[in-house]
Amino acid sequence: MAAQIQPTLIILRRKEVEGRTGLSRSTIYALISEKKFPSPIDLGGGRAVGWLDHEISAWIEQRIKETRGSQA
Repeated sequence: MAAQIQPTLIILRRKEVEGRTGLSRSTIYALISEKKFPSPIDLGGGRAVGWLDHEISAWIEQRIKETRGSQA
């Protein structure tokens, strides 16, 4: 059986996600509630959350494809 390539697991905090996407905090959480943005993972300690880098990258790539069509 062929070995699967696992993505490197990098966790981004909210400020990093805002910087990568150009979205505000409120927009990110609105999109999450609409199931249009990756959900954060609980990092423990109550309110600490983060997003997986590869999921954010995939979301950005999908947005490019949707807005530019086959030009991307």
